[in-house]
Amino acid sequence: MSEADSNSHKDKMKELQAAQAKRRRELKDPERGLVLVHTGDGKGKSSSAFGVIARALGWGQKVAVVQFIKGKWKTGEKQFFARFPDLVDWHVMGDGFTWDTQDKERDIEAAEKALAKAGELIASGDYALIVLDEINIALRYDYLTPQAVIDALERRGDTRVILTGRDAKPELINYADTVTAMTETKHAYHAGIRAQQGIDF
Repeated sequence: MSEADSNSHKDKMKELQAAQAKRRRELKDPERGLVLVHTGDGKGKSSSAFGVIARALGWGQKVAVVQFIKGKWKTGEKQFFARFPDLVDWHVMGDGFTWDTQDKERDIEAAEKALAKAGELIASGDYALIVLDEINIALRYDYLTPQAVIDALERRGDTRVILTGRDAKPELINYADTVTAMTETKHAYHAGIRAQQGIDF
């Protein structure tokens, strides 16, 4: 790289640094906890939320998880976070994937119980972060209404809440502070490869 190119790059980076510093000075803290939605057809919605849990634990913050769909089966994330019993409260409320029960009334009842538990945790003020895992699936099948979920979120105070699952309802997307849609480019499942321990569960 020539000296002129090096100086030009340095000047550009200085301008970028100054612009970023100005932008940071203009930012403010929210008046209450943020709401994040992880949705889309791609893999990684729950995994990303569990990564945020790890970040919160790094700061010694208390966390709760309410799982709406995945049921009682054993997962690596549940086993890992069980190592933090003083900081992580984990509630498995679902009966399994929607095609497992084949009973809409039972699924609605399970989703309503899960939302009641989530609402209780959100309103308690005891948690820095709460993950509502796969709640968007319960909403997709109309086991819950968007307004019922928003009513629960309205009681959050300083608690941050992450909602995961594909096909997030427009009302939740509009309500949330941050929305990330995972995009699937390629997935091993479509090549006939079964879910892998340590990667998929």
